[in-house]
Amino acid sequence: MSDLHHVLPEGFPAQHFSHLLPSLDRHRVTTSDILTLDAVDLAKRAQVPVPELRKLQQAVVSALHAQLGVADSLEKVTSDWHATEWRTISTLDERLDAELGGGIPTGYLTEITGESGAGKTQFLLTLLLSAQLPQPHGGLSKSALYISTEAPLATTRLTQLLDQHPRLAALPAAAKPTLSRILSIQTPDLEYQEHVLRYQLPVAIARHGVGLVVLDSVAANYRAEFDGPSRRGAGRRAGIDAMAARSGMLVQLGALLRAVARTHNVAVVVANQVSDRFEAPAGPPPSSARNPSPNNSQRGPTPGPPSQGGAAPRPSLSPDPLSLDHQQRWFTGWGDARAATTASSSALKNPALGLVWTNQIAARIALLKAPVYNAPSAWVGLAADGREGWRGEEGGTEIKRWRRWMKVVFAPWVGASEPGSKGVEFRILGRGMVTKGADGDGKDGGEVRNEGGVDKDQGKPSLTENRAADEEGASHQPEAEKPLIRDS
Repeated sequence: MSDLHHVLPEGFPAQHFSHLLPSLDRHRVTTSDILTLDAVDLAKRAQVPVPELRKLQQAVVSALHAQLGVADSLEKVTSDWHATEWRTISTLDERLDAELGGGIPTGYLTEITGESGAGKTQFLLTLLLSAQLPQPHGGLSKSALYISTEAPLATTRLTQLLDQHPRLAALPAAAKPTLSRILSIQTPDLEYQEHVLRYQLPVAIARHGVGLVVLDSVAANYRAEFDGPSRRGAGRRAGIDAMAARSGMLVQLGALLRAVARTHNVAVVVANQVSDRFEAPAGPPPSSARNPSPNNSQRGPTPGPPSQGGAAPRPSLSPDPLSLDHQQRWFTGWGDARAATTASSSALKNPALGLVWTNQIAARIALLKAPVYNAPSAWVGLAADGREGWRGEEGGTEIKRWRRWMKVVFAPWVGASEPGSKGVEFRILGRGMVTKGADGDGKDGGEVRNEGGVDKDQGKPSLTENRAADEEGASHQPEAEKPLIRDS
């Protein structure tokens, strides 16, 4: 370890490790090796005790921190992190909160993933309002910030929630959430998104007392940048380079959002899209089909379609337990029990951005949906006028309504939902997300049919406040104000 005395400051207590240094020098162990390699591997390589080598690693790290002047700041951040009070943001529904272990906690990067129409935006809009509630009512008593990469903030739907949700409508005026405490901005591309998250976001959190940061959605700009038409005609090498660049950017984004959540003790929630996942078809190995044995030839003729009745399922190959195809059943939210994925309505999905992004988040919450069709109609033959007739709705293939569920895929503060279960079923009504069997379920009209509930208002991509009129009978449309943070 010839570079130890050149890298470390003069105050490093080398005399405490004099019994280790000769062996480390003989085996060419550098300071970089001590900082980056595992202590067990280094101990085997240099033939020194593992506990002594770990003490040396800690001493080297402490000496470098002191030399760079970051020791005090790291100790302060660590102490503040451990001293912070456990605080969560309610979903305004007791069963959903119970499934989440109390709600969405501060200090973590949480992902909400699901298909289009599963309720992601409804979930996020509810959090924007509940974050403003006093702590006894499930909030943080703080403002919220909404960063959109696609459609602007649905202010009309927020106003509907304020007017119709029983918990919000029953609050006194002083404790009731308002649209004026929701900051919103649109980031149409990756460059602008990076600028907002790195420079404007910390200033907005400190200036406006933000307790919740929402990014809706995290995958949109990356898909436009790396999966757009300009990339489809590129060669194989260009595609590999693009994926490598995207992976590096995702790692930087995850580190940035985690640092924001931890440093400012805010809840960072991102919405994510999904894509279809295809599994290998079940069946015997191809070699058995190409080389039939004499025993198989004696089983009788095989032509013709298989019977629908008592046919046994074809045997499938056991997947490699360490392969990604097998492991992803437990961290994507779909396919954790094969028996639950037989219907076409519950087709397997994968959250966008892949395994690289999965490793950046602390928790993943999946929103599932499945259609409910009308009952099949009966054919009644020809009518008196000679036209074909059906009793009921033709074909029975029209979607009557949607069923939705919320499940915890993984989280550090609460256990995952039961394997094979879809979690807690809920409906999207005019007054918000309501679990099945909740008080008043189904008494306030049908479900909201689109994600935002209404046509979303248009806005400019600048960090603005949405001011809602407080006077009774006044319009609830937001006023566009000057940017809160200007680019220097």
